[in-house]
Amino acid sequence: MNAHTGDRVAGIVRDALGGKAAVLSSARLPGGASRETWSLDVDTPGGERALILRLDSPGAPLNPGATLNTGASPESGTSPESGLAAEAVLMRAAGEAGVPVPEIVAAGDSYILMARVDGETIPRKILRDDAYRRARPLLAAQCGRALAAVHRMPLAALPAQKEADALTQWRDVLDLSGQPHPVFELAFRRLAATRPEGARRTVVHGDFRNGNLIVGPEGVRAVLDWELAHAGDPVEDLGWLCVKAWRFGEKAPVGGFSTYDELVRAYEEASGHAVDREALRWWEAFGVLKWGVICVMQTMRHLAGGARSVELAAIGRRVCENEWDLLELLGTH
Repeated sequence: MNAHTGDRVAGIVRDALGGKAAVLSSARLPGGASRETWSLDVDTPGGERALILRLDSPGAPLNPGATLNTGASPESGTSPESGLAAEAVLMRAAGEAGVPVPEIVAAGDSYILMARVDGETIPRKILRDDAYRRARPLLAAQCGRALAAVHRMPLAALPAQKEADALTQWRDVLDLSGQPHPVFELAFRRLAATRPEGARRTVVHGDFRNGNLIVGPEGVRAVLDWELAHAGDPVEDLGWLCVKAWRFGEKAPVGGFSTYDELVRAYEEASGHAVDREALRWWEAFGVLKWGVICVMQTMRHLAGGARSVELAAIGRRVCENEWDLLELLGTH
C-alpha cells in the first residue's frame, strides 16, 4: 500500500471506528478491475476487528451503463446516493430481505467498509479444491434461494434511475467505443427480434455469479459486488449466472457447478414464481453479449490511458471468446 492509499485507508478507519482505531495490517485482494479491495486487521478500543474496504480505483467510472442510467424513477425512490454509497444502501436492504451479505460498518461515495466474511471467492478453487467438495452440490439451490431473496427487495432501495431498455443501453455503451464488432451487432439484432415478455419487475443484482460469492465448506456465505444493481426482469440474474465465462472451464452450465434444472427448481420453490426456460436462454445470450461489451469498455480504459492495467488489457483479449459463445448460442435459436 503506497503512502497516499495508506493515509486514505487510515482516515476512513478512524472516521468509522473512532480516532484511536489503527490499521495493524493490510493486504490488497486479487480481482476487481474497476475497484480496489483491501483486507484489514484493525485495532480498536473494543478489540481487534477483521474488515474489508472497497475503494474506487483511480480513473474508474461507475458501471459501464451509469451515464445512460441516471435520473428519477417513481418506482426506484429518490435517494441521492451514488457509487459505493448506493451499493451500501442496497446491501443493507439485501440483508433485511434475507440475502447473505457482509455487515456494513461505514460507507461513502468512494468506499465501503464492511465486516470480513471468511471464505473463498476464486472460482477455480471453489470448483476444483477438495475443501469445497461438499459445498459444490449445494451451490445451485443456495444461489436460487439467494436470488429469490434479491428479487423480494424493495425497488426503493435502488438509487434513482431512468427507465432503461437493456438492449438499447448496452448498444449505446458499445457505440461509445467507436469500434466495429459485427458479432455483437448481429446479437443485438437477433435478441431484439426474439425478446421475451417480462412478467415481473424487481431489483436485479446485475452481477450475481461465481466469483462474486463468498463460499465456505458448507456453501454460500455472502453475495458481493452490487454495483450493477438495477430494476428489471428477475430472469436476467438467472441468465447471467449461466453465462459461459462464469463456468471457468467446467462443463456444468450454472456457474460451473450445477444444472439449469437444479437452479430453476430452487428458485421457483423459494420465490413462488415459475421461470420461462426460453426467457432464461434469452437472458443467458444477453449476458454473454453484455460481458463482451464490458470487456471492450474495460480494455478501452487501458488503451485510452485512464487506468493502465495488465488486468484490463487481458480482459480485452477475451472479447473474441464472447463472440464465439454468442455465435454458438444464436445458432440454436
